[in-house]
Amino acid sequence: MPDTPIKFIHPVSAEVMGLATRWLMPKDTTHVMLLAHGAGANLDHHHMQHIADSLAEKRIATLRFNFPYMQAGKKRTDALPVCLAAINLALQALLHKETSCPVLLAGHSFGGRMMSHYAATQLADEELIPASQRIAGLVYFSFPLHPTGKPDTKRAGHMSEIALPQVFLSGTRDTLAQGNLLTQTVDGMQNAKIHWLDTADHGFKILKRTRTNPESVYQESARIVHDWLPTCH
Repeated sequence: MPDTPIKFIHPVSAEVMGLATRWLMPKDTTHVMLLAHGAGANLDHHHMQHIADSLAEKRIATLRFNFPYMQAGKKRTDALPVCLAAINLALQALLHKETSCPVLLAGHSFGGRMMSHYAATQLADEELIPASQRIAGLVYFSFPLHPTGKPDTKRAGHMSEIALPQVFLSGTRDTLAQGNLLTQTVDGMQNAKIHWLDTADHGFKILKRTRTNPESVYQESARIVHDWLPTCH
């Protein structure tokens, strides 16, 4: 599928801009994922590309997109309503292109957190998401549970509202998701699981000398997502 910018009307400033998108559609696709970037890296960052490439090997297609602040070259992230509007627009573009495969919502770090807010507040609105276009589940690549050095669970307060299956892929060295707190948070959710990525940090950098898994962290993540998919149906 071609990469087609999506027209975005800023819900606060009424500014109109074209948000970049990237499709990666493997042969015999089984699922399609809307994949949002983190706070400091756009859709073309090598981390996002590696995630998409590894998922494609498991026949999971991806549509990546930029949030408006990233598209405009700004460092400060957009407010939540702006992010939700951008996610909805990107999701509508995905649903317009692909109508046969189950859809997953996903993101790295900030992007995953915004997807969780979208799932908690928007998915019940059938004017936005027709019942025929069921969202199968959510995937979080390095969910940012708290800022570095400030461990708490406030950022997950809304996630008890999410009934969809969820899977968290979190590195054992991620300073934005203290292990015991993320475990406690996920254990309190309706249908969620964690997979710990050995020696990986928030950006999926690993300790080569001590990591025992021969897979790359991206291959491992894609395998876990693939193996988790049957729980979405």
